[in-house]
Amino acid sequence: MNKIIKKVFITGASGGIGSAICEKFISNNYILILTSSSENKLSNLKKNYGNNHFYYKVNLLDQIDLENSLKTISSEHTDISVIVNNAGITDDSLIMRMSSDQWNNVIETNLSSNYRIIKSLLPIMLSKKYGKIIGVSSVVASTGNPGQVNYVASKSGMIGLYKSIALEVSKRNINVNVVSPGFIKTPMTDKLNESQKENILSKIPMGKFGNPADVANLVYFLSSDESDYITGQNFNINGGMLMV
Repeated sequence: MNKIIKKVFITGASGGIGSAICEKFISNNYILILTSSSENKLSNLKKNYGNNHFYYKVNLLDQIDLENSLKTISSEHTDISVIVNNAGITDDSLIMRMSSDQWNNVIETNLSSNYRIIKSLLPIMLSKKYGKIIGVSSVVASTGNPGQVNYVASKSGMIGLYKSIALEVSKRNINVNVVSPGFIKTPMTDKLNESQKENILSKIPMGKFGNPADVANLVYFLSSDESDYITGQNFNINGGMLMV
């Protein structure tokens, strides 16, 4: 009996949440297809996960580079069954001080790359009549956040994008969902001082930050056959900070 090869395409694999997502899929015998714009990060990913997985240098901010890279990936991996769009950047500023580059770079990286990735890899899933697509948004997509109009717009846009795609492909046995984390223990939260942490924790009913594994577990569930009847949803994972 032939062993079924399971492949997952993941962006943003280097961060705390991305690493947890990778480890979850590896523990379930998936082959990873990982991207990064940094040679150093790609090298570290390869050291972490070994030669049985695939690594591509891809600049999400460069439309031409991204589309060319996706052509290569889609031709070399015609058996991708899961897409996890986890990559994202911030470049914060109040709107009156925000430059066009700050706006465009965040929108291109966080939102437009999702459109290009899904459009390029979706034909693989359509031909197989099977696929799971998960995007990682943020709690601020629903709450707003001062100083982050570009980031919030990109993460809110993801929710609309994924819901619309879900409607287009649901009859082809393809599930499309979004996960929106709140405050998760990552290097970013580690930089907060005690006063900042206490202020944030006071707004979280569970009184604690989440772990990257909490997000990874939900992402993996949405990639599994156990979630077959779930599509077009935005799942908030935030300790009760936002209830909708």
